[in-house]
Amino acid sequence: MSGNRRKAFLVTAAIVGGAMLMTACQDGDAAKDNGAAQGSSATPVGDAATPAGSSAAGSGQSTDKSSNATGEGTEDAAGSGADTGNGKREPVGQSCGANDISWNTRSETQAGGYILIIAKAKPGITCYLPAALPTVAFGSDGTQAGPAEQTAGKQIKLSGSTTAYAGVNPKTTKENGGKELDFIIVGVGDDDPNPVSLPVGTITVEDPIVTNWHTAPADAVPFS
Repeated sequence: MSGNRRKAFLVTAAIVGGAMLMTACQDGDAAKDNGAAQGSSATPVGDAATPAGSSAAGSGQSTDKSSNATGEGTEDAAGSGADTGNGKREPVGQSCGANDISWNTRSETQAGGYILIIAKAKPGITCYLPAALPTVAFGSDGTQAGPAEQTAGKQIKLSGSTTAYAGVNPKTTKENGGKELDFIIVGVGDDDPNPVSLPVGTITVEDPIVTNWHTAPADAVPFS
């Protein structure tokens, strides 16, 4: 090959090689750009997924709230009724009012003389006398009998032939004096809306006392 031809070939090869190198560089840069573009486009997808995660957490919180509401309802239901002392609760029955009861009185001579109050439920009625003193008042000034016992009695269920008794000593003082009356006013507790007036004969009233309700008349003697 002549010298001129060789020079021309080398120049041509250099030009072609330079062009190929430039093309390769451009292709590589384009690939990098494409990769960067793909990487940057993936980022919003991850960001968009985050709110969905928060929404799921929110629905979990809603479940907790509903379970709490159920618990409160159960707790309220368990808290109803009267505590029997053994961790259980029983439904509370109807409390007696004076108008639920058939009343009688009887004069007794024991313990210096007292009035025995006798209480039965009217036909068809079942009710409970509370573990508290009956309310017994005397005269227009409302003198009220104090307790003859140091401890509270027991609740009594009145129904059918079951009878409750309470004893009233109208005069506990030894001195002369007092007021003369012939009736007593009886209620089941201070809030009874329908107290009854019961005839007792002529009695002298001064510092009166009354027992709790009892199911045996012998337990209703009002010792002062």
